[in-house]
Amino acid sequence: MSNRPLRDLVAWADAADVAIHTLEVSVAGRVVSRSGIPPFGLDVPHRMYSVSKSLTGLAVLLLVEEGRLRLTDSVAAHFPDMAPVHPWIEATRIDDILAMTGPHSRTTYDEGAGGWLESYFRVPPTHRPGTLFTYDTSGSYVLSALVERLSGMPLLEYLRPRLLDPLGVGMTARFLTGPEGISHGGSGLIMAPGDLLPLAEVLNGGGCRNGARVLSENVVAQLLERRSDPATQTWGGALRAGYGRQVWLPGGGAWMMFGLGGQIVYGHPARKLAAVVTADTSTLVGGDQRFAEMLLQALATAPDAVELPPPTPAHDPAHADEIRSAFALTTGEDAPAEVAVSVDADGGLVRWGAAAELEFTTSGPTVARLPLGDAVITAGWSSPGVLDIRVSAVGADIASVRLRLVSTQDDVLTVMSQGFGPAIDASWTWRGSYRRASSPA
Repeated sequence: MSNRPLRDLVAWADAADVAIHTLEVSVAGRVVSRSGIPPFGLDVPHRMYSVSKSLTGLAVLLLVEEGRLRLTDSVAAHFPDMAPVHPWIEATRIDDILAMTGPHSRTTYDEGAGGWLESYFRVPPTHRPGTLFTYDTSGSYVLSALVERLSGMPLLEYLRPRLLDPLGVGMTARFLTGPEGISHGGSGLIMAPGDLLPLAEVLNGGGCRNGARVLSENVVAQLLERRSDPATQTWGGALRAGYGRQVWLPGGGAWMMFGLGGQIVYGHPARKLAAVVTADTSTLVGGDQRFAEMLLQALATAPDAVELPPPTPAHDPAHADEIRSAFALTTGEDAPAEVAVSVDADGGLVRWGAAAELEFTTSGPTVARLPLGDAVITAGWSSPGVLDIRVSAVGADIASVRLRLVSTQDDVLTVMSQGFGPAIDASWTWRGSYRRASSPA
């Protein structure tokens, strides 16, 4: 990294075709970098995925502080309706789940099925609890159910007077719910990224921010205490150093909340440095882990101010073709029967199927509302007759689409569309070659 580490991070992301949606960094409470790409922004709610786990962990620790449960309690004791259970589940303590050392080798529920909560108590355990680090989102879901049982209210409503309201944040925050209506405390948080920076500053300050105490020093210390060893994981180095209570400990005195696709809340108490980043790394294999490592490397030195651009293909107007026609499929894989194209050097429109329509320019990003969510679209003629289109979207999930059109002089148009994201519809991924079917579309 150079003496402009965040700019180097942004350059790496651009080269890797990774979309950084927002980035905010503060040192000693002073914001040194704050940027977002429209339609995303620091004040726009964003799916935070496993950052949810850390807020769930905080809620559990607050209940402990209030004397409403103990970390040594058997989790099964709080769910008598699930009895009888396997002896290893009976022996699973709340603290085992917080530390990701529960009895299951993986998440127990099927995302598309019901019974998420019950699955934790019914799926046979694979090992003794408290022995192995196994990343298990179903355990976090059980913790959120526990919070809601003991408090008698949704997870976020329990946290509001104890954490969010004192910070003046979270007015637009919400949790997606599981099939039982329980807040998805493992992955369902949707929250404005700018509302998470004050929380990071509170944790850095041992529970205090701007001279006011928000959380007790003991709750923060328990959250960030090293409780398990994730060194056996095959993930990036930043995620193998240590784990607290629903918080990663990447080493050097830092802590990190880490969500799928590059949603990161980071703090380094000794340096008084806090950072919140939202992104979509799904276009890169192992992208979120590689992104986390690059971000930590960038934050290892004094951060610099940076502006975020959306991923943008190379563009040379000399490479452009003017195409205004409908095209019929000749051969393909999962391809639509027809594609309508109206493009030139300045941009245009590509349409297929009932709901897929991309309108864009090559001069800058285009903000659009797509079935995928609010989106930013960029495009460029990257080589003769080759038009590349990039889409980054955020709705209930993050999603990216990479589209390439290759035009040849014999009226054949070849198209490849690739959809990326945890829940993107398969209709966004296809390829095929087409022949001109009619004049102007």
